[in-house]
Amino acid sequence: MDTCTNPTRSRRVMLLGATGTIGQATAQALRARGHAVICLVRARAGVGGRLDADGIARLLPGVELRYADVTDPALLARDGFRGERFDALVSCMASRSGAPADAWAIDHRAHVLALDAARAAGVGQMVLLSAICVQKPRLAFQQAKLAFEAALQASGLTWSIVRPTAYFKSLSGQLDRLRAGKPFLLFGDGGLTACKPISDADLAAYLARCLDDAALQNRILPIGGPGPALTPLEQGAMLFAALGQTPRYAKVPLALMDGIIGGLSLAGRISPGLAAKAELARIGRYYASESMLVWDARAGRYDADATPETGADRLADHYGCLVRGEVMVERGDHAVF
Repeated sequence: MDTCTNPTRSRRVMLLGATGTIGQATAQALRARGHAVICLVRARAGVGGRLDADGIARLLPGVELRYADVTDPALLARDGFRGERFDALVSCMASRSGAPADAWAIDHRAHVLALDAARAAGVGQMVLLSAICVQKPRLAFQQAKLAFEAALQASGLTWSIVRPTAYFKSLSGQLDRLRAGKPFLLFGDGGLTACKPISDADLAAYLARCLDDAALQNRILPIGGPGPALTPLEQGAMLFAALGQTPRYAKVPLALMDGIIGGLSLAGRISPGLAAKAELARIGRYYASESMLVWDARAGRYDADATPETGADRLADHYGCLVRGEVMVERGDHAVF
């Protein structure tokens, strides 16, 4: 792992998506490498827009905050870039729900607008946080992310597209269930999928490195955390161990999820609300059946050995900290359990 905190030169960086947990960690990783960080945020941020300016400032110490609507090109230029010059654009921004309208508005269009504004501000480099699941795109948010990835690659900028595996926070949602004496839920037999979980801090350090490491530029970069790939069954065993409990599991057949999706899709033809729920169910079904590892198209399988690793933080240690109350996890609109 690269621990350098003295890059070749300090850059003026515009950061998008800074109020999310990965965005917060990325802001600090960029600062640690000597960059001047300007964070473009909404006036009301966080889940449900509950964070005001003071709350955002507490989340992001040591950076400059600017408030603008990233979906409005005029406001993006006037209140965000302000006619000033920047060296790099880093984005940890993503749609909250993954629903089609939200995905195309944020994962694609808002990024295109930001890229246009950045080029006008003299930016020559962009680092994009994407997702490893776009390897097998079946959902609207995956298509939207891929569309912007293509736009970035054709932009003429130096680019890095980082596609991480599962985050610690996305694998922490069943703690309250287990504390309440309920079993750990598994989809299928619990061994159908696997991932190499990565912490916010390790991912943030990797994103920041992309500005300085030529080997990470003009490349699509799948990345996971350290250690072997973990199945949901193994993740559950780790969480039970952290709680000091005997493992108990309940298995949810994928066929049941398919039935729910079919019913919601049918009802969604007359109800927009149910159509949105059907899409969220399809997202859940995807993650229940697809590994977050590098996909070997020739072999037709996911390849754990081909999935690069970075950092030092491990999921078992995170679970221990979570159980002891040393860390908190907020997943907001991405919560399933």
